[in-house]
Amino acid sequence: MLFLLNSNSLDKRYVWHPYTQMKLWNRSNNIVIESGNGFSFVDSQDRRYLDGISNMWCNVWGHDRPEIIDAMKKQLDTLPHSSLFGLTNHPSVKLAKRLTTMAKGMSRVFYTDNGSTAIEAALKIATQYWKNKGMSQKKTFICLKNGYHGDTIGCMSVGYVDGYFSPYKSILLKTLRVDSPTIRHEKFGPQNYDSYIVKIENILKNLSSKISAFVMESGAQIAGGINIYPKNFQREISNLCKKYNVLLVLDEIATGFGRLGNIIEYDAQNSKPDIVCYAKALTGGYFPLAVTLTTNDIFREFLGDYWAKKQLFHGHTFAGHPVGCVAALANLDLYEKLNLIRRVRDNSVILASLLKKFSELEICYDIRSKGLLCGIELRKDGIPIKNIDKIPIGHFIAKESLKKGVYLRTLGNIVAIIPPLAMEKHDLGLIVDTEYEIIQKLDQKIRRHR
Repeated sequence: MLFLLNSNSLDKRYVWHPYTQMKLWNRSNNIVIESGNGFSFVDSQDRRYLDGISNMWCNVWGHDRPEIIDAMKKQLDTLPHSSLFGLTNHPSVKLAKRLTTMAKGMSRVFYTDNGSTAIEAALKIATQYWKNKGMSQKKTFICLKNGYHGDTIGCMSVGYVDGYFSPYKSILLKTLRVDSPTIRHEKFGPQNYDSYIVKIENILKNLSSKISAFVMESGAQIAGGINIYPKNFQREISNLCKKYNVLLVLDEIATGFGRLGNIIEYDAQNSKPDIVCYAKALTGGYFPLAVTLTTNDIFREFLGDYWAKKQLFHGHTFAGHPVGCVAALANLDLYEKLNLIRRVRDNSVILASLLKKFSELEICYDIRSKGLLCGIELRKDGIPIKNIDKIPIGHFIAKESLKKGVYLRTLGNIVAIIPPLAMEKHDLGLIVDTEYEIIQKLDQKIRRHR
């Protein structure tokens, strides 16, 4: 017999939520989501919440796209799961071929199930690549400050954000971290990234014999503060890596498949990675799946006699999950059929126009956007705003947004607007207008208390 629980009777104490101060959570009136419709969540009280962050940056088409759902149902009826340990399955083979066709220069696909595991695989591949070549001293990673690559040990080491990971600093790997530039609002005037490149080249020149790989997000840093690279910065990094025999590992987990207006971001950045990672939008947000792609030059170094132990000692139970692979294939079919990248580029122009009014508000220190990615940095007298009425600013804005029917999470004092890629113009405008109304009231409140 099937028993349906009333949402109001649910005891929610047993769930430990990610990136959440549970003391604050347990005080609030928690929302239970029961369904998804279009680009909105629907809760147990039949209230709707428009998704302003793509369900943690992965949703493309909303929650009820039949082409993807039907493909997943069909696969579940045929083969719900098949291991890649000594076996293969049709969907994983088809998707691997499609991805290597799309991603210029890539020839092999290693499957995992989320962004962090894709990066961990990349770090192990880079390390073992040099060992297999007889150059095991090349084991240090260089990365950008404010980069973010996930929450596992290796990921935190190459994507260390102090605000998130300081409790774990003692267990992280030692890495070289360098400054990176970001495109800022026109009020800051002309910007130059040459000095950043000079510093990076000096490090590579002096330490290339010890450096395994340069790890960076492709096109922009998201969780580290919505930092968008100036034109040609990533290309220069790529050229330096080739010049000094250092691998380039690019993280397109959040920026690939259209977020910045390009299906393959590194191609638009004129950069040539040795290893690149994808997840999030890969399945449209319908299934956990991630991939680590490599060039044939990388892959060849893992071939050899069995007892030479050159094979990659890494694997996941659900690697190449057939349901996830068919979801990705159906998702990519929709990209082509509906010319999604063109829609993203058109909507990015609309978003940029909608954001102009925020520059009139005093606490909006900087507004950064590209494609369908936006960060609005809130400061008072040049100092990041941390609290409002003794409530953390992020918690305050998230709650106020939910009251107005928009689901949003901030990055500290940076309001991130990251809408689903296929969202219509009307809904995009509604999200922006809602956040403007909240920030405008905050601006007035702060002015009154001076």
